[in-house]
Amino acid sequence: MARKPRDFDSELQALMDRAKKLKGQKTTQLGELVQVTGADALPVEALAGALLAAVEQSRKRPDAVKGWTERGEAFFRDGKRGGREKAGPGDAAGGAGANGAGAAAAGTGD
Repeated sequence: MARKPRDFDSELQALMDRAKKLKGQKTTQLGELVQVTGADALPVEALAGALLAAVEQSRKRPDAVKGWTERGEAFFRDGKRGGREKAGPGDAAGGAGANGAGAAAAGTGD
């Protein structure tokens, strides 16, 4: 008895559709994260600069990511509002604002 041939084209299309859906979900979640942290109050250029600085610092000092991870875990664990209120002194709006993730990413925090 012969096996039914696989339809690689349809399987590939299904995988591509799934990848597109996951990418869309990730984009939505990142936007929600920007809003819930209060980072949407920053100018887009400042937010982009803070993220770029974080990426650069993560390459130079991988241990910095540990501190950011702990802070992020506390943010979600303590509740989104609670996490913002418990942020360190000097943080804009009590969250990861101008002096929050950006300062840590620039090497002045942490």
